[in-house]
Formats: sequence, C-alpha cells, structure tokens
Amino acid sequence: MFGRLFKSNLAMDDMQDVQESNYQNKRAFPRRTSDSCISEVDGHNYPVEDWSMGGVRVFGDFRTYQMGQELPVTLKFKLRDQIVGVQHVGTIVRKTRDTIGLQFAPLTREIRARLQQVVDDFNANEFAESQF
Repeated sequence: MFGRLFKSNLAMDDMQDVQESNYQNKRAFPRRTSDSCISEVDGHNYPVEDWSMGGVRVFGDFRTYQMGQELPVTLKFKLRDQIVGVQHVGTIVRKTRDTIGLQFAPLTREIRARLQQVVDDFNANEFAESQF
C-alpha cells in the first residue's frame, strides 16, 4: 500500500519536473557551443557564440542593424576532414551591445541535412576520443 502511494508521488514529482523544465527552456532546439564555427553575416566574418537548428548568436558590432531585419548568414564549420558552409537567411530577434540573435528562416531539407551532418560529425568525433 505504502509502496504504491510512494511510487505514485514519485511519478507526479517527475512529471512536474519535466513540465517545469519545459517551461523554463522555451527553445525549440538545443544550443550548440562546442562546434568549431564562424559566421559570415552580411559579408563580414564574426565569431559564433552558439547556434542551433533554429538560429545563431553572433559576436560583433551590429549597432547599424535593426530588430526584425533580415540578413544573409553563412555558417562555416570545421569538421574532421572538411569545411562545411551553410548559407541561409536569418532575422534579428535579439540584440545586445556585443551580440545579435538571428532566427533562421524555415530550413530547407538540404540545409537541415548539412546542419545535421555537423552534429553527427561532432558526436562521432566525441565518441572516437572517448575510446582512447
């Protein structure tokens, strides 16, 4: 009897933890900070703070740009045996003194596959290094 009551309370606590974590993290995609990546935004190269399948946060001086402005962006990733460039368009959705956040336009199948290639390469490399 107490076992069932205890298990049902644990299940409710676990469900509440999941709901709270979903509420706190409203992002559709997890951010990636470990990949070797730079960006080219509107023809200028900038370092990338983090990126996801939904967008990218870039360091730089963007004082002349406005919220809601669309910009061409190319992400360049260094993989194990090649450099992969992904060209796309992003809209400025966040802006600070040193960074901007670009939300990607809906991804095409090709762009999604290239970004997934970056994630897969990183995961394979991490696994290979863990075997030594």
